[in-house]
Amino acid sequence: MGFFGDAGETNVRYITQTDGDMLDHTLSALRLAGIANGVSKAHVKTLLNMWQGHANICPIISITNAQSYSFWSAKEMYAAIERNDLDEMQRLKKQAKQLLFNVVADQTGKILEEDVFTLIFAKRFAGYKRADLLMYNIERFERIVNNRQYPVQVIWAGKPHPADYWAIGIYNKIVHHCRSYKNCAVLSGYELWLSKLLKNGADAWLNVPRITHEASGTSGMTAAMNGTVNISIADGWIPEFAEDRVNCIIIPAADEKVGDYERDAIESNNLYDLLENSVIPMYYNNKPGWQLLMTNGMREIIPYFDSNRMNEEYYEKLYKYQP
Repeated sequence: MGFFGDAGETNVRYITQTDGDMLDHTLSALRLAGIANGVSKAHVKTLLNMWQGHANICPIISITNAQSYSFWSAKEMYAAIERNDLDEMQRLKKQAKQLLFNVVADQTGKILEEDVFTLIFAKRFAGYKRADLLMYNIERFERIVNNRQYPVQVIWAGKPHPADYWAIGIYNKIVHHCRSYKNCAVLSGYELWLSKLLKNGADAWLNVPRITHEASGTSGMTAAMNGTVNISIADGWIPEFAEDRVNCIIIPAADEKVGDYERDAIESNNLYDLLENSVIPMYYNNKPGWQLLMTNGMREIIPYFDSNRMNEEYYEKLYKYQP
């Protein structure tokens, strides 16, 4: 109520059109604003499903989040693409992996190898992001990380909020399990410097939120700017970018009507199947195909997912808006 100063309860009820004793901050904002925006097209669809049944809300448009190409991109890799020098691109990727693996060794004592497929999950730890989905079925997880024919390395990085006990539990679970594997590591933190190392040094970037829970999510944008292949659920910004098996790899989603527990079971199995039957064999047996995924992702992430486009849209579509 502090936002309304000394307007008084009667006036606040009137201007927010509130019935009952609960002031809904979001609904009040949607009624008081001239226009509002979601941060991806999928986000707007979710917002409209949530709020369009309420009277007198403002228009809701989409302005998809983006990231700064000038800050995040691996410019030497882009230059190699322009020269069609894929050998140089692979050399730069291995060099980036070694820089990252030096940090892994420093923090965890584990020695990772630059020729091994490296899968990374790095972002804010929140329950809906399902950082532990890869460990949903521990037998299948072990089958992947213990495969000698197609070796795998997995790195997690990020922090849970100190008051988010669900996320803390997930983080602790991952740390506990990683103690048993020399090829699995958890890094502390996710600040800009480390984030850039992770995105530059990954072969694949894992994104597995529960559908409709990820408003946008942008880590995969910057991963693609560094020659890293996105392996993702089609939520947030991803549907606006994704061409499955062309510029990224999409994990098949469960039916939208199933509950969370069943969704996790189905989608974790879909992820295991993808990794075992398609992604990891492709990395080792079809280098040209994997390089094409990398280069397509790098090319197609720009210019739409560069922050210059986003800034222009905020100015033109939102700040200059006239009802």
